[in-house]
Amino acid sequence: MEIRVFNNNVEKALKIVKKKLAGEGLFRELKRRRFYEKPSMRKKKKEREANRRRLKWLMKRRAS
Repeated sequence: MEIRVFNNNVEKALKIVKKKLAGEGLFRELKRRRFYEKPSMRKKKKEREANRRRLKWLMKRRAS
């Protein structure tokens, strides 16, 4: 990844880097790996997320 800094505007370059990293899911991954998670808990969490996405899709479909 390459970020160019124009006119010594380092703050703007950092903002762009953070946005790209967040888009790739790096911060979410770091947060998830901060503590050990048992495989059974990971599976339950994955199922809850899938159910949440499914309900959201159904509500969106119903509204149309």
